[in-house]
Amino acid sequence: MCSYIVEKVALVGSAKGRKGWMRIDTANVYFDHPYYSTLDHVLAIDFTNEGEGGRDRVAVELSADSARALAEKILAALASGEAAHGAAGTRVNEIAVQ
Repeated sequence: MCSYIVEKVALVGSAKGRKGWMRIDTANVYFDHPYYSTLDHVLAIDFTNEGEGGRDRVAVELSADSARALAEKILAALASGEAAHGAAGTRVNEIAVQ
């Protein structure tokens, strides 16, 4: 049974899709049955630009262990990168996404 529980977060960034590079402003994150993977359940992330209609997207499907490892490494890279460069990046986690 699919849960259709989606966490949505506002982003500032870019991604390379099938048409080349695109701006992204939203990530939809969910743990459910995959579209492509052979795993029973995956952590899926769809990166889109809802400001431009959200028609194009870049999607990933990760095992739960892979998703946790990736989240850990993202935080580690941010911490060491910000320490090395002396500045924090743009924070958008306070933006409410409707």
